[in-house]
Amino acid sequence: MTSGAVLGWTLLSIVAPGAAHLRAGWRKTGLTLLSIYFAGILALLALALFQGVDLAGSIAASSSLLITVTVGAAVLGLAWFALVVHSFIVLKPSKLPQNGQILVGTVAGLMAVLVIAPFGLTAQSLWVGNDTLNDIFTGPASSSGREAAPVKREDPWAGRTRVNILVLGGDADDHRSGVRTDSMHLASIDVKTGNTVLFSLPRNLEFVPFKPGTPMAERFPQGFQLPGASRATDDLLNSVWEYSDAHPEIFGGRKNMGPQVLKETIGHILGVDIDWYVLANMWGFARLIDAIGGVTLTVETDVVFGRYNEGLVKAGTRRLKGADAMWYARSRTNSDDYTRMRRQRCVIGALLGQADPATVLSRFTAVAKATKQLIRTDIPRAWLEHLVPLALKVKGAKVRSVQFVPPLIKTYSADWEKIRTIAAKALKESATPRPVAAMGSPSPSPSPSASMSSSRTATPSPTPSRTNPATDLTEGCGGI
Repeated sequence: MTSGAVLGWTLLSIVAPGAAHLRAGWRKTGLTLLSIYFAGILALLALALFQGVDLAGSIAASSSLLITVTVGAAVLGLAWFALVVHSFIVLKPSKLPQNGQILVGTVAGLMAVLVIAPFGLTAQSLWVGNDTLNDIFTGPASSSGREAAPVKREDPWAGRTRVNILVLGGDADDHRSGVRTDSMHLASIDVKTGNTVLFSLPRNLEFVPFKPGTPMAERFPQGFQLPGASRATDDLLNSVWEYSDAHPEIFGGRKNMGPQVLKETIGHILGVDIDWYVLANMWGFARLIDAIGGVTLTVETDVVFGRYNEGLVKAGTRRLKGADAMWYARSRTNSDDYTRMRRQRCVIGALLGQADPATVLSRFTAVAKATKQLIRTDIPRAWLEHLVPLALKVKGAKVRSVQFVPPLIKTYSADWEKIRTIAAKALKESATPRPVAAMGSPSPSPSPSASMSSSRTATPSPTPSRTNPATDLTEGCGGI
């Protein structure tokens, strides 16, 4: 057998284990290896087709199962390495001339190393992923009554049609005490279809009502208003978490009540029960965006930022690095909170659309590292078994946005009943398939953008608020 033949059959054994053994006359061994190989491929394909999404959720939810898969990947890599080496040996390279033995031995060794590398990288990524999940998902049962570990049943949502997750953005800073939630969105997800409504509340809502019967409602029966406080900083919606954490005496000495109070408060404002919260360090988002290689955004006009207006995100459509994307989302220079909310929505929409599984997997270690620095949540890890499949549904579902900003509401004197009515209508429409317009029928004319989704300026439009302020998540964000 020539050197080329030895290398060729060794290479073939990588993709068809047992081929080299058959060539060398090891018929029984070769057929056994090929049978095991193809049976394994068929089993994996069947698992991916019929249980892939559920399996991903189960692996993410269970540390022991993820560790088992990690060890399995490492063992399989070693087995494949040994298989390549043995395939090379049974081809009897010792019969080749000395120079040929050295050449084919070196190349075969490189093949074996290259074969084990993907398994090693997979095992490392799984180990990093398990460590990341353990660090992030440490929450007990939520205040909404969800158990820490979901009951094993066909309907883990106990008959509920929607899951409500409060998505918050805050500025973590070593020089700042407490947590101010400058970005507040409620994602309400239909558990069957994945259709989602993203409700956005402005940071500067005044006289916020608290849920009846709670300690904060007893302390502030007329809404959140501190005597002698500066409304610009101390008793707005974005201060609820910070104030609750700073006053454990209101809650009988219980500490760190900010997350629960804010969930109860925003749930009461919108008329829903909130299951969990996710708090993201806004500058952690910059690291996450860098980890996936940037995000493509359309910047409508130049965005100035910095204490001395020294920074600039230029207008145009291009791929932005994390820092520029965050300044685009957060700058208030020559702008206002409502325009900034629209830009934040555009960044969220771009991330949802562009952070596809292939990109995340190819940059998994960097994404995992950034995520550990980014996220704080009360979601128990056991619930990932059901939330991972739900998140994949959202990826391909309809995501609508409702922003409660002027002129839809007045931040200094909000109509709370109106907010609940609009929220209820948006949720009902999200659960109902949208009718297809008959051919030739006129398209509905664009309604005034009460949610500022198509605003290009810093000044809210004076046009009347529309009856249905729900818009597509990326409406008004340009081509992304």
